[in-house]
Amino acid sequence: MALTKYMGTETEYGITVVGRPDFNPVLASSMVVNAYTADGHPRARWDYEEENPLRDARGFTQPGPPDVPPSDDIGLANSILTNGARFYVDHAHPEYSSPECSNPRDVVIWDKAGERVLEEAARRAEPLLAEGHGSSRIVITKNNTDGKGAAYGMHENYIVDRRVPFGALVRQIIPFFVSRQLMVGAGRIGNEFNLSDVPYQISQRADFFEVEVGLETTLKRPIVNTRDEPHADPERFRRLHVIIGDANMSEICTYLKLGSCALVLSMIEDGFFTDVPTLAKPVAALHELSHDLTCTRTVPMADGRRISGVQLQWYYLEHARKYYETRETAPRTADVPA
Repeated sequence: MALTKYMGTETEYGITVVGRPDFNPVLASSMVVNAYTADGHPRARWDYEEENPLRDARGFTQPGPPDVPPSDDIGLANSILTNGARFYVDHAHPEYSSPECSNPRDVVIWDKAGERVLEEAARRAEPLLAEGHGSSRIVITKNNTDGKGAAYGMHENYIVDRRVPFGALVRQIIPFFVSRQLMVGAGRIGNEFNLSDVPYQISQRADFFEVEVGLETTLKRPIVNTRDEPHADPERFRRLHVIIGDANMSEICTYLKLGSCALVLSMIEDGFFTDVPTLAKPVAALHELSHDLTCTRTVPMADGRRISGVQLQWYYLEHARKYYETRETAPRTADVPA
């Protein structure tokens, strides 16, 4: 029986100080986060004890020291909010991680709450930035690229049964991740890789992915990320850390993105798939589908066929509908296939 799909999001927001292009984005992000939580009350500190971003779901730990801040920095520009979310600085961006939720509707609610948090945080920080410099307007952007070669993330997290072999999970989820951008991509003008024939595309992040499976999140980005930090009993659970996807302003897209992925993971846990189509070149297919605004272009499969992204999504949708017909009780994602 599939686990209840507890899930959540992590969103890095773009930040700009209008009229001050040389302003340090790390400092600006820190001022925004601290301004929101500067109410005089003690703040809960994030516990890094169980974190190791070098632990790989394939069964080993990558060499190198874990990227954990020194003890005197923990808690600076890093707060747990009253709704259970985490609000902090990640590299050069303010980041909002939603609380854990048991259904995609709640994720939408707390994702939108994050937008309000960032809006209010920027408003509170502007007077601090303006001291001695006149007015300083802070612009917070919920997107995934600055148009100059840098990309920042919107990540999803799902609880998954540890008993599911990771290789089996990878095989069955890759075609879904490659094709779901047709449904929930945020869209973007142009590209940053000198492609003359891509004036507009479906996904903001697709072009930045280079490999099928891997541990990295900022270089050689993989379609399936292997970070193994469950934040739960590691003998029973894994946390699937999904880095492929756009930040959405549309509540419907956020709902479908989280709900459909939770459904696919439940079907994988219950062994419902028997013949998932295998892409011949998943990374190339990811790019191709993002560049095709007609959604009719086909990509090669391992068995020699060619299939469109829409056909791949229909495959998962049809299985989801059949899956619910076999369930005695409808889970909280029951309306997603509708």
